[in-house]
Amino acid sequence: MATNAANSGGERPQKRIRIPSHPYDARPANDALVLEEERMLAQAIANSRKDQGREPITDIPFGPTFYPSVEDFSGDPLLYLEKIRPVAEKYGICKIVPPKGWNPPFALNVDCSKKFQTKDQSIHRLQEGISFGDGEDYTVKEYQKMASDWSKEWKNKHYPEPSNPNQVESKPSIPGSLQDGTSENQSSAASLSSSVEEPKKKSTLGENTPRSKMTPENLERDYWDIVETQRHDIDVDYGNDVDTSEWGSGFPISDRGRSVTSPNFQDGQPNEDFPEPSFGTQEYYKETYWNLNNIPNSKNSVLRHLKVGINGINVPWLYFGCLFSTFCWHNEDNYMYSINYHHKGAPKQWYGVPGTKQDADGVERVFKSYLSMKMRDVPDLLHHITTSFSPRLLGQEGVRVCKLLQNSGEFIVTFPRAFHGGFSLGPNCGEAVNFALQDWIPHAVDASERYRTFARPSVFSHDRLVYTMAHHIGELRTPVICKSLSQELRRLMQEELLLRQKLIKAGVRDVSKDVDLPPNRLDKLDEESADYDDKRMCHSCKHICFFSAVCCECSDSKVSCLRHSHYMCRCSINRKYILIWTPENEMRETISRVEKRGKELSESQPVTKSKASSIHKGALENAPGSAKDRVFHQTYEVPALPICPVDLVPELVSSDTSISSSKSQGYSSGSTVSSNTSSSTRAKSFVSNRRNVITRMVTDIGSPKCSST
Repeated sequence: MATNAANSGGERPQKRIRIPSHPYDARPANDALVLEEERMLAQAIANSRKDQGREPITDIPFGPTFYPSVEDFSGDPLLYLEKIRPVAEKYGICKIVPPKGWNPPFALNVDCSKKFQTKDQSIHRLQEGISFGDGEDYTVKEYQKMASDWSKEWKNKHYPEPSNPNQVESKPSIPGSLQDGTSENQSSAASLSSSVEEPKKKSTLGENTPRSKMTPENLERDYWDIVETQRHDIDVDYGNDVDTSEWGSGFPISDRGRSVTSPNFQDGQPNEDFPEPSFGTQEYYKETYWNLNNIPNSKNSVLRHLKVGINGINVPWLYFGCLFSTFCWHNEDNYMYSINYHHKGAPKQWYGVPGTKQDADGVERVFKSYLSMKMRDVPDLLHHITTSFSPRLLGQEGVRVCKLLQNSGEFIVTFPRAFHGGFSLGPNCGEAVNFALQDWIPHAVDASERYRTFARPSVFSHDRLVYTMAHHIGELRTPVICKSLSQELRRLMQEELLLRQKLIKAGVRDVSKDVDLPPNRLDKLDEESADYDDKRMCHSCKHICFFSAVCCECSDSKVSCLRHSHYMCRCSINRKYILIWTPENEMRETISRVEKRGKELSESQPVTKSKASSIHKGALENAPGSAKDRVFHQTYEVPALPICPVDLVPELVSSDTSISSSKSQGYSSGSTVSSNTSSSTRAKSFVSNRRNVITRMVTDIGSPKCSST
């Protein structure tokens, strides 16, 4: 088994800890009426559907599944994703089944005695938008034992073995993918295709006659019975967002410095001088960009310019799931792409919504419609990732939804702005990370503007990243990308110049000629650059003031973007001044270079008409490649096995996942996590008189070589 960087003893580059932009605040005492009102509303929603029949949950169309070749898996995954994007993006989500022979080593040390934290999820209350409390702490083996026991408990209660084995059909064998990480489950599903049955009539969880098998389809019904009708009080512990830089990844770590967690990570570009290793070899699994540690640094990924590790963005997170543990509806930070790999264990049920404005707005409309009081107090509730509405409910509101079943050894890719969510069908372990293709720019603009509306800090500066892309002009590969980038650069320039002119005309002093501010660094975004950006975050909208900022003599820490300088303080306008890092001529020259690059590419490669406008129209249907999944969903019996041997794990004192859990008898108000400390407090003090303020601003905020914290 390969050794991870976390266990190698080598030195890793400094990594930025990604602190949630919203704390899991405990509900205030005076909010009890709102809580009860929303609980009653959720119950009313469920009750209104009981008599209408709940069978249509099985009619949700399946998203696309792709089967790349060995050749595809020997190259850059982002180029493959560009190839399948016209079909996959229509659904917002897709599944990729690796070719035969894919069998990466599971590099996680399951014998580690260190414990990870979990979140306590009340599954029967997921429609109420309440925060998650803290669950128990577990070692990997302790969690697997708990999860396995919980699955067995559910199976024995609702899917007991018949007294007469001849009463039910024989069970299919467990696919190899659940045992060794390969993707043989698809061939297993194909072998079952001849015996596909029509979906049986749903029997309620309380009926005496059990369903014959614990299949994904039956567990899907069980799950939404719990969420929508609150017939059972179910609490589970979910091991989400486990830091791979601390725990180690399930993938082996690159020896060529292709991962920011590699001890030999290179500040420049990864070593590409050597030929790519052959598919299926031990070296291949370390170096392939299908390894989630490496994919953010692919030469076709925008995130390769990030030379500092950010949890969950370019440093993967691990996820330990159990039966019904839930990843609630959300889209990715900055509307990026994401890729999730299922290392081992029971399948995951995924749901996806296309990333169109119409569908994304539809999801938000459902939240506002059914949780209006909650969203009045918590406008960015969607970013808290604590709420799940049934796909059927979304569909009734005009939102298009598809689903996928992810087995071990398979990838799920989500597209920009696409909402997605789902739950686990038993004990499992997965891993996920973000990446961004160059076509992501328009989505990044939308995300940046939305974050400013909610005063939500971005994980990195949007303005810096697009200017860094423009600095690496040779990496822009198509005229369409150049056009998109130049349009965004021009939009940023026009707003900057307009607001600068207005502020100066109003009396804000331009001190650009009095001081010599160092230019912004554009070759990469490293720790020093990120610290530098933290010190010029707008106190109002939390946007990074990359091009210019407004300051006032009254404060030694506050800066403001040009949009919100009037919110900074009540001082007279003559006490405020503007600092400019990027002059007008530099902006215009940058745009000119990008447009020139686009013209050169247009002469060498014709501009193809975008299919984006046509593929997003109309209702979703079962996607190409989904036939095997539909069979598998109806016939495969989900095992209750842990991902590793747990024979020697002692019995836990208590389990939050019991259906008779004492936690489920009361309301869980969530846990209070300390709020994110304002980045601006990390800046050194400014003095209040004019000359000293400007001097200190140059040395403190102005210098990109400030020491990192």
